[in-house]
Amino acid sequence: MTIKAVVFDVGECLVDETREYGAWADWLGVPKHTFVAQFGAVIAQGRDYRDTFQVFRPGFDLYAERERRAEAGVPETFDEGDLYPDVRPAFAELRTVGLHLTIAGNQTVRAGRILRELFTDDVDLIGTSDDWGASKPDPGFFRKVAEVVPAEPGEILYVGDRLDNDVLPARAAGMQTALIRRGPWGWIQQHDPATTRATFRIDSLLDLPRLIATAN
Repeated sequence: MTIKAVVFDVGECLVDETREYGAWADWLGVPKHTFVAQFGAVIAQGRDYRDTFQVFRPGFDLYAERERRAEAGVPETFDEGDLYPDVRPAFAELRTVGLHLTIAGNQTVRAGRILRELFTDDVDLIGTSDDWGASKPDPGFFRKVAEVVPAEPGEILYVGDRLDNDVLPARAAGMQTALIRRGPWGWIQQHDPATTRATFRIDSLLDLPRLIATAN
C-alpha cells in the first residue's frame, strides 16, 4: 500500500538522549558509565527500562522524581543540540515529496512543549502520550495516531528505535514500520528475529525518502 504519512518516535529516533541519561545518573549520584551499563543490561534482559532506577534506589518513582528535578532547577530537557544530525534534512526531503509528517511518542507535557518549539514549522502534527492519555505500546496510542493522521493505517509508516514499543505494536495496528538502529534499544535489539517484521530497517532517517519512493 502507498505510504502517504510518516510518524516519528522521539527518543533515540529524533533526539539523542545521551545527555539526559547522564543527568539521571547525576541525580541518582551514580557514575555515568555505571548507570549506562545497568540501563543496557535491563534492555538486553527485555525488562522495563524503569527497572534501572530501582537497582540504584529501590522504590524510585520516576514521575515524582521528574517533578523534584524540575523543582530543583534541573528538569528533563533537550534542545537543538540533542537532535540527531539527519533529522532536519530528512524532514525537509520528505516534505518536498508531499508526505504528511507527524511526531508522536511517549513524552511528558514539558517535552511536548519543547517539541513544538523545535518542530512546529517542520511537521504537520505533534502529539504525545501525555496529550492523548495513552502510552506505547498500548494499542490506544496507535489508534490515536490513526485517528489524527489523514491516511489509512496501512498508508502510515511509523519510525522508531524499539521493537517492543514501536515496530511490533504499530504493525499490529496495521501500519508499516521502519526500525532505526541507534540508541540503546536500536543496537541491543538489532539481532532479534522480530526485526524482520519491520517494513524497513535503517541506520539513518535519510534512508527513508529513497525507500519510500521505491516502495510507492
